[in-house]
Amino acid sequence: MPFDDLRAYLKKLDETGDLVHVAQEVDWNEEMGAIGRRINEQGFPAVLFNNVKDYPNWRVAGGLMSAIRRVAVGMDLPSDASLQTLKAEFLKRAQNPIKPIIVKSGPCKENIILGDQVDLFSLPAPFIHAGDGGRYLCTWHINVTKDPDSDWVNWGMYRGMIQDRNKIGILINLNQHIGQMYYQKYEARNQPMEIAIAVGPEPMCTFAATTFFPPYVNEADMAGAMRGKPIELVRCETVDLYVPATSELVIEGKVYPKERMEEGPFGEYTGYRASDRALRPVVTVTAITHRNDPIFTMSCEGVPVTETHANMCISKSAQMERELRSRGLPITGVWFYPESAGALAVVATRVPYANVAATIAHNVFGSPAGFVLPLLIVVPDDVDPHSWKEVMHTLSTRCHPYKGIIRLEHETTNPLDPHFPLAERRLGMGAKAYFDCTWPVNWDKEEIPALTSFATAYSKETQEKVLKNWAAYGFPEK
Repeated sequence: MPFDDLRAYLKKLDETGDLVHVAQEVDWNEEMGAIGRRINEQGFPAVLFNNVKDYPNWRVAGGLMSAIRRVAVGMDLPSDASLQTLKAEFLKRAQNPIKPIIVKSGPCKENIILGDQVDLFSLPAPFIHAGDGGRYLCTWHINVTKDPDSDWVNWGMYRGMIQDRNKIGILINLNQHIGQMYYQKYEARNQPMEIAIAVGPEPMCTFAATTFFPPYVNEADMAGAMRGKPIELVRCETVDLYVPATSELVIEGKVYPKERMEEGPFGEYTGYRASDRALRPVVTVTAITHRNDPIFTMSCEGVPVTETHANMCISKSAQMERELRSRGLPITGVWFYPESAGALAVVATRVPYANVAATIAHNVFGSPAGFVLPLLIVVPDDVDPHSWKEVMHTLSTRCHPYKGIIRLEHETTNPLDPHFPLAERRLGMGAKAYFDCTWPVNWDKEEIPALTSFATAYSKETQEKVLKNWAAYGFPEK
């Protein structure tokens, strides 16, 4: 059964032994962030801080989906579901959007704070990393904005830093859907953009918000698809937007045209503080609503794997695989490695003609899921793209150090990519490269070195004999 709220998801993590309750007092100033970093870097369970310094009425949850096993649980699948199963299930569900249901009220309305009573410092926003520009209120949440010319409502996840009692600095990039709405429409028309920030909705809401769907696709419908049940939405108090009714916390406001305050830097999902401190748009908060005994949610971004990476690798891999197959390309698998912070994808393919890697690369870099991807490895179909062990061996032994590495200049890139100089990051323009690890089709069969592995260097009879007697030899099964 799908989860109705964050609390039901936490209960399930508790049951599977994948949640740690911290009873001792923990400081919001760096200590929570440091714990979250270690959880992500070492693969520990998620955490629920029950005693946050200066905030006795709040709990804080972190690392909620920073492991693929917890993403699987959020999808109401076994925690040990295979990567192929997760991708297939994502694609299957995405074919059946389910529109949300509008309800009159919900738990997120249990406490309503309006106007002059708004104080963002009353919320347990952590100072996550030493070197951040401030306390980040928005790191694991959904941003809700509406296109002024249609019924398209975008859910995304864009970082937000507390500026003062009622203002949040927000990162809005030009190539994001929220950027297209704000810069090209609202600000161009000198109109404020209404925004709602829902913190702590049920897990498929945040999954949908971090997944790339095409413009004019409502992520609320896709969240319903992912859970197989419609999301219940409730109208905000001061803006004409709707948010998940069981959210733990909702922040309402407006982003006014031309208003800017300095925001950043921030330790981002790339693993670096790659964006500078700069003048960026501002949310002027008009209302805060929250549940009783509220739970604040945070993501401690940085070196992978974090929630961003674990969610993104499943959705992007599945979307790319579907896209390439729909174009008739002879691929056998796709995987975006979470450890690469979304900067590296591997595509496995049959090799029916020379230079098939180039065809695949240009299709990948020209697709919605790969247009800012900087690095691609193309491997032959005898390699499992999900196995880093196999991929690394193939890259090291089949990619020609000169001819096999193809560089492309003047390409669209991610403004947060740390390997580009600041000027290129600001423009979102840099370079890409792909690694062709396929054997050249003009080589004679005798030229291709034979792979020496258990599966290839022994007869079927010998393999079966060894496997049959493995335990008798005295070895463990795995």
